[in-house]
Amino acid sequence: MPFIPHTEADVSAMLASIGAPSTDALFDEIPADLNCGGLPGIPEGLSEMHVSRLMQGRAAQDGFYSNFIGAGAYEHHIPAAVWAIVTRGEFYSAYTPYQAEASQGTLQLLYEYQTMMASLTGLDVSNASLYDGASALAEAVLMAVRANKAGVRRVLVPATVHPRYLAVTRTTVKNQDIELVTVPFDKATGLTDLAALDALVGAEANQFAALVIPQPNFFGALEPVDALTDWAHAHNMLAIAVVNPLALALLKPPGQWGEKGADICVGDGQPLGVPMSSGGPYFGFMTARQTLVRQMPGRIVGRTVDLDGKPGFALTLQAREQHIRRSKATSNICTNQGLLVTAATIHMSLLGPEGLKNVALESHAKTRALVEKLLTVPGVEKVFNAPYFHEAVIRVDTPVDDVLRALRAQGILGGYALGGDYPELADCILVCATETKTDDDLDQYRQQLQRILSRRGGREPGVPPCAYK
Repeated sequence: MPFIPHTEADVSAMLASIGAPSTDALFDEIPADLNCGGLPGIPEGLSEMHVSRLMQGRAAQDGFYSNFIGAGAYEHHIPAAVWAIVTRGEFYSAYTPYQAEASQGTLQLLYEYQTMMASLTGLDVSNASLYDGASALAEAVLMAVRANKAGVRRVLVPATVHPRYLAVTRTTVKNQDIELVTVPFDKATGLTDLAALDALVGAEANQFAALVIPQPNFFGALEPVDALTDWAHAHNMLAIAVVNPLALALLKPPGQWGEKGADICVGDGQPLGVPMSSGGPYFGFMTARQTLVRQMPGRIVGRTVDLDGKPGFALTLQAREQHIRRSKATSNICTNQGLLVTAATIHMSLLGPEGLKNVALESHAKTRALVEKLLTVPGVEKVFNAPYFHEAVIRVDTPVDDVLRALRAQGILGGYALGGDYPELADCILVCATETKTDDDLDQYRQQLQRILSRRGGREPGVPPCAYK
């Protein structure tokens, strides 16, 4: 709260009105021996002016960088109107209440959000959000296993799924005797290896409950989603899509993948009006086919009419532990990220389908331009040859950590080092550009990278990459 209007006289008047002698008397049920008294280690309070100065100084320590890191959190322009509306009092503390029907405005917003997400993903139903994309994938795996009538507890997960998503999912399901089997990627394309899928499954049926399909994958590449979805269904598996929601403004929605479409779709809603905020909070989304609605975690808001025939909104599905017996709940760790969902709903409403498509097109174009510029630098080459959305992998002939550190010193966050997650890509960087980048930003990156590589023993101009292999 930036401004507290109550004077000492106001406080005294309020205490007199309720018959309390002091503010401390309102807490007299706390035993005296538990009261710590003063706070000798805490300095005296500062004035508003000094606090503002202090916080501005702290914020300045973060610096101002030209950001080319993606890897699951993306720098997009957020119209000022989005958070001006979100931070209004009726939205700012929005959370699905436990006497839900008393908050019709909150329920209507969630209903609109669910409608938008179902439309964007091409599936039948959406829940009212989850913690983030990683936990959403974990919930989708649990959901697929619950829906498997044969009791199969194994799920295929490509190595091209976001490494943090995979780590969170593994942590969530490992104590429930669910095995995640990793599918390798093709070294030339960076896509899921279809031959490896066939080798993992073999001739036996009903070995896996689901196949996870990322689109785009962690390398930014566009997977052959139609073939993967049909392959999963041919082997009696559910298809779980993990998507960037912004990419769906351009790409085929998961509900239309292959002959039957994906069964479950999850992802992180951060690209939809949520600032990066040093890593969060974000929100996860989940949509699914109607036949799986009873397996969905969280809550679903529905539109109905009251006794007078007037339209209204109600929680129509509440399959979590606060509402039903714990052993019957679909999840006891999911939540509704109401504030972030509010931002996403307003963001999508303001931009509309064409606005989202334009942002996606511009982000794709900027990344293509960035990659083309970087490939003119001696010592840089493109790693994978598959089509991509707005991220791509480049290889440099100088230690990656040194390159990124030198770029950072020039005010450029040059990308994500892949070696920590993929040792075979230790000399590779995942780069990303969005609509926020200008041509000058791209040129500056290229110029600084060329300077860094040339001073650190990179390839000589005009010498092809193959000469160094």
